[in-house]
Amino acid sequence: MRPNSRWTSLAALAAGVAVIATACSASAASPTTAVLGTTSGPTTAGPAGATSMTLGSATSSTLGAYLTGQNGMTLYVLTNDTPDNSTCSGSCATNWPPLTVAAGATLTGPSSAMSAFGQAARSDGTVQVTYNHMPLYYYAGDSAAGDTNGQGKNNTWFVAPVSGSLTTAPTAPAAPKATDTAASMPPSGY
Repeated sequence: MRPNSRWTSLAALAAGVAVIATACSASAASPTTAVLGTTSGPTTAGPAGATSMTLGSATSSTLGAYLTGQNGMTLYVLTNDTPDNSTCSGSCATNWPPLTVAAGATLTGPSSAMSAFGQAARSDGTVQVTYNHMPLYYYAGDSAAGDTNGQGKNNTWFVAPVSGSLTTAPTAPAAPKATDTAASMPPSGY
């Protein structure tokens, strides 16, 4: 190889390394996206600090279409909740972690979503994602995408149907009456 060719090759290699280094440092400073989950700004960490979130859906032959969150994990609703108000805190929230985001986060759902996504303040100061005004939760008993182990728990927990209404979910039993629920449910740890 001639000396000029060597210098040209080294210069091209150095330029390539500089381009790669610039691209890597630029990507480290820009937001990151998790699979069907959150986009967090450079200073936020985890789903609770998410500045945007994209939810997905899955379909079961027995449950129909239901919402999924980060990494395809099943999302649930609690029939004891009232619109935009969670009744699950303490040990209940440990077993049924709420789907949280930063206040004002941009929420996007699957194209099949029939209701609106929103946000509701929780008693602990976090902001919970809602669908058709019902707070959304994960279930600690689910370990992989597609698990629906929380379906029907205590006859108050159900997968969050894409339709936005439990009354149209194919296998969701009718929600218990408020008087029956109060007498039969423990105050926490649902």
